[in-house]
Amino acid sequence: MTTRRIRGAAAVLATASVVTACSAPGSGGADGAAAAESVVIGVSTEPDTLSPLLGYGKDGNSKIFDGLLARDADMNLRPALAKALPKITDGGRTYTYTLREGVEFSDGEPLTARDVVFTYRTVLDDGTNNTFKSELAAVEDIRAVGDDTVVFTLRHPYVPFAARTVLPVVPEHVAGKQDPNTGAFNTEPVGTGPYVLVDWRKGEKLTFKANPHYWGGAPKVKKLTMAIVADDDVRATRLRSGDLDGAVLPPNLAATFKNDDDKKTYRATSYDFRAVTLPSGSPVTGDTAIRRALDLAVDRQAMVDKILDGAGRPAYGPLPVDDPWFAEDVERSRDLAEAGRILDAAGWKEDNDGIRAKDGRPARFTLYYPSGDKVRQDHALAYASDAKKAGIDVRVQSATWEVIEPRMKHDAVLAGFGSIGDPDFGLYTLLHSSLAGDGFNNMARYDNPAVDRALETGRRTQDPKARKAAYDDLQRALMKDPGYTFLTHIDHMYVLADRWKGLTTQTEPHEHGFAAGPWWNVEDWQPAP
Repeated sequence: MTTRRIRGAAAVLATASVVTACSAPGSGGADGAAAAESVVIGVSTEPDTLSPLLGYGKDGNSKIFDGLLARDADMNLRPALAKALPKITDGGRTYTYTLREGVEFSDGEPLTARDVVFTYRTVLDDGTNNTFKSELAAVEDIRAVGDDTVVFTLRHPYVPFAARTVLPVVPEHVAGKQDPNTGAFNTEPVGTGPYVLVDWRKGEKLTFKANPHYWGGAPKVKKLTMAIVADDDVRATRLRSGDLDGAVLPPNLAATFKNDDDKKTYRATSYDFRAVTLPSGSPVTGDTAIRRALDLAVDRQAMVDKILDGAGRPAYGPLPVDDPWFAEDVERSRDLAEAGRILDAAGWKEDNDGIRAKDGRPARFTLYYPSGDKVRQDHALAYASDAKKAGIDVRVQSATWEVIEPRMKHDAVLAGFGSIGDPDFGLYTLLHSSLAGDGFNNMARYDNPAVDRALETGRRTQDPKARKAAYDDLQRALMKDPGYTFLTHIDHMYVLADRWKGLTTQTEPHEHGFAAGPWWNVEDWQPAP
């Protein structure tokens, strides 16, 4: 998924005064007490929708909703709306959850098993316009047993299913009366979470207040504002001026705060990688020789060192090198000589200008990156420079996502992806041929039968060794026929005013800033003494 597609969530209840993004967060005097209970965070993107039915919070950490389960700081599953982890029976085909007692939505209505059933059935309905229903494809049936028990029946055993039940639960009595694609719930949802939305000014900010009736206890941070600041440099400037309490920043800008005694830097490891999509429908990027040559031409370590200031790792595929599912034999070095041999053998010959050509067609394509994203810009420029050494002309161009999206079928994009929890979560939507061109799923329109088989095996088998072998095969197949050029895995960097305690980081997905970040557990923060 690209960073544009961050899914947000909120529930309206406009009774608190709005914290403006231009007020100095740490100001003293009469406003000092109020400032001590409020946090203003600068993030790069805002939600497209506020409904979990369309994707928000599907990986957890929604501030306005809860799932049956949640994750702790070490990424272990823990009960949330459920009393306990599920009871698994029938050889891994039945998952039974018992709901926590006394949980209410922010409008005062009680949570029941029917709300859970409604949520999952709506997500899986063909009429609901979300791009993640394939992640729940194993679900055959969901039913309520009384008010407090939910039973999921799967078509086949699916080992990581419990981790999918971090999906936020929505109230049937509100969302059930609306079209899930166009209803008011998309901008005015009601949830069970620690915060409710009091104001959303598109392109500027979302402001939340603490839910005093939250089942987990009333948060000490009473107001939370997510200021939408697309430009990295502007976000850093506003943080430095005191206009923001904290911000997500690229590594080079986060480093400029290292001597600031009033701020603390947090570094989160992630599954978030940067890669260049190589659309299969293009006569240049669809050529396997071009793809393999580009894979061998890039200097991944230089990108980590120079672009990420060391805050990351080379990406040899979609899984990070320190992941237990990573196949170590796919780690490889830059090899321009081998890249040249592959291109020569495929008929891509060097011309007088140093750019290769085949049958009169130059080895040339356009690579888009989203405007304002300095990290992607630097990756794109470095990629183009490396590609030119192999005789491939990559023309880098910035644009808005509105411009990029219609071009994704034929033009390359400097994209970002990465999901946590299980290899199936990120790899299936990235690579399976059935999802080619499905929004931001399989953006490269990749189609490799060996990869499809590995994905299906990894999804359906319960044998850990068989799963590991399948994902090893997948990574090796990608090396032989890369539909993407994988560049780097990025550590996420955050800088915050040092006036709260209890801040930690989790291992994060690609989607970060809005829900992920040190504020993943903001409801648990305590004022620093």
